[in-house]
Formats: sequence, structure tokens, C-alpha cells
Amino acid sequence: MCEKMKKVQTWLSTVMGEQPIPQFEVNTRTVDILYQLALASEVRCKDTSLLIDDFKQKGSEYDADSIHLQEVLLQGVGLSCGGLSKPAGDYMSALVDNAMVLGVRDTSLGSFIPAVNKLTNDVLEAEKSDERLDQEMKALRKNLGATLVLRKNLQEDINKTVKDQAVGGAQAEERLLNMDFVKTKSRELINRRKIAEDQISSRNMNKKFSHQALMETFEEVNTLRHEIIPLTKKLEPYLDLSPSPSLAQVKVEEAKRELAAIDAKLEVNMDFMQK
Repeated sequence: MCEKMKKVQTWLSTVMGEQPIPQFEVNTRTVDILYQLALASEVRCKDTSLLIDDFKQKGSEYDADSIHLQEVLLQGVGLSCGGLSKPAGDYMSALVDNAMVLGVRDTSLGSFIPAVNKLTNDVLEAEKSDERLDQEMKALRKNLGATLVLRKNLQEDINKTVKDQAVGGAQAEERLLNMDFVKTKSRELINRRKIAEDQISSRNMNKKFSHQALMETFEEVNTLRHEIIPLTKKLEPYLDLSPSPSLAQVKVEEAKRELAAIDAKLEVNMDFMQK
């Protein structure tokens, strides 16, 4: 436990540097966890250090190879580093950079042309792909616009349906209330009618004063009134005649008697209705 704690303290001091070590609860579990982290950190630091040393060694080897290849190249063409002008050095560096970008094995024309052709084909394929993606994007935008319009219409229909349902629900509730009111009034009227019929029956009321009898009498009165109209029109031609012939007097007397009979019958019916 003490050895692990010392190891943890040393590791935390190394990791935190000049910053203070955070406070933590010291128990077996936390010490074991920090100890395992310290061991893992040391292993990774060692691996990283070895990897850095390896990169440094490879860098040194690459630098030596570069210097050697530069000397060989310059000696092969009969040039020296001091013999190249600045533009020539820039061209040489650009050529080397292009060769590295294209990934060719040398700077010969036979290596550059296939690499450039391949790069050109890649550019054409990329342009075709961009054009295809642009068309697909336009189609998607068009479909998106149609979908948004459809969504808007559906939302409006939903809102209208909800509103209609709310109005319909209120109307249905009002109808139910009215129906209940009508049913209550109907039962009340039925009870009142029954009570009235019982009262009429108890008083031995004459049936000629019932509602049906009165309606029949009213219909008869209307019928008689309609019968008077043609008789009145029938008398109109005789009203303009001079009182000379006895035949006209007879006709007038007959019409008067018919009219008097109808009037008497009408008065009887009217008196009957008033009673």
C-alpha cells in the first residue's frame, strides 16, 4: 500500500508539474486505480519516447539520403549547388514538389504524363459527380418544396377539421340540450293533456266542444263561405235589371232564400263556435 502510494504521488507530481495535486479520497480502491493509471502512463510514455527516437533516427537517415541523392543528381548533370541560379532552384523545387504530389517515382516525362492524365480523369469524374449531385440536389429541393406545400395544406386541413369538430361538438351538445328540453316539454304537455282529459271526463263535458269537433265546425264554416261566393256572383247580373218582369222577381226571391238559408246556417255555426 505504501509503495503504491509513493508511486502514485510521484506520477501525479510528474503529470501535474507545477500545478498543485488535486485532493482525493485515499483508500484502497482509489490508490489501486491511480496505481494502474500510473503504470499504464509509464508504459505509454516509454512507447512514445521510443517512437520519437525512431522518428528522429529516420529523419536523420532521410536527411542523409536527401543530401546524397542531391549530390548524385547534381554530379550527374554536371552542376553544383552554387552553380544553380535562383529561378533554376525554384523550378527544381517545384518539379520535386509536383512529383511528390503526383506520387511518381521520378521526374521523367514518361512518369509525369500518366500521372497528369490520371489526375485529369479524376477531375472529370469529380465534375461529373458534382453535376450529378447538383441535379439530385435540385430534385430534392423540388420535392422538398412540394412536400412543404403538401404539409402546409395538410396542416390547414387538420386545423379546419379540428375547428369543424369543435363547432360540430358544440352544435351537437346544443341539439342534445334542445332535445332534452323538447322531451321534457313533451312529457309535460302529455301530462297536462292527460290531466285535462281526466278533468273533462270527470265533468261530463259534451263531445261537441272538443277540439276535433270545433275544427270540423270551422271547416264547415269555411266551406259555406266558399259556397256563398258563386251565389253572390250569380245575383250580380240581376242587380242591373229593372223591376218589371215577374220572372226576375221570382229568381231574385229564390236567390235571396238560398242566401238567407246559408246565412242562417252560418250564424248557427258561428254561435256554436262562440259557445
